[in-house]
Amino acid sequence: MSTLVAFVIVYLIISVSIGLYAARRVHNSSDYANAGRSLPSYIVIATVFATWFGSETVLGIPAKFANEGLRGVVEDPFGASLCLILVGLFFARKLYRMNLLTIGDYYRQRYNRPVEVMVSLCIVISYLGWVAAQITALGLVFATLSNGVISMSSGMIIGASIVLLYTLFGGMWSVALTDFFQMTIIVVGLLYIAYLVADLAGGLASFCIMLLMPVSSIFCQR
Repeated sequence: MSTLVAFVIVYLIISVSIGLYAARRVHNSSDYANAGRSLPSYIVIATVFATWFGSETVLGIPAKFANEGLRGVVEDPFGASLCLILVGLFFARKLYRMNLLTIGDYYRQRYNRPVEVMVSLCIVISYLGWVAAQITALGLVFATLSNGVISMSSGMIIGASIVLLYTLFGGMWSVALTDFFQMTIIVVGLLYIAYLVADLAGGLASFCIMLLMPVSSIFCQR
């Protein structure tokens, strides 16, 4: 067993353990849906970061950027990031003061139950593509690490089952604490990769110039 495979196995075991441990904090529906509105700021930041920076972001977005340049990633991550900023600036504070459990609750209070159900269904449908991309990329990770021993479809089932396991037991508490752990691993890994890439590119200065070249080419074309 390679060191990388062993690391991934340990990483998954720790993630599940943290998620199941966090489930001990769940005592009511508020704890399950929004962690009792008691998460510290650094955990909230980590959760938002991890929500949008998953396996699809690590594997799918770089490939799309390599093929299409900046125009190919306008929707994600730039569009997704802008969406978070706009919601934070104009809607988050008002919604927080309403003490809601879900976005659907707002539409029930503002309109009625049928509108709540309709909006909730729209939200679920809109997330299907994003969730499918995350699970597909996760299956690719398992297939790659196992050198094809685990098929991509089996990897998708394994990955989705692991996430569902701790999410069903601990709700937002499990999601938030595992996100914090996973974000820490991602940031450390990205910094290490940046260090290696910068060294291969001839140093930090050369690496920064390479990153700025796509941006400068767009402005030159205009």
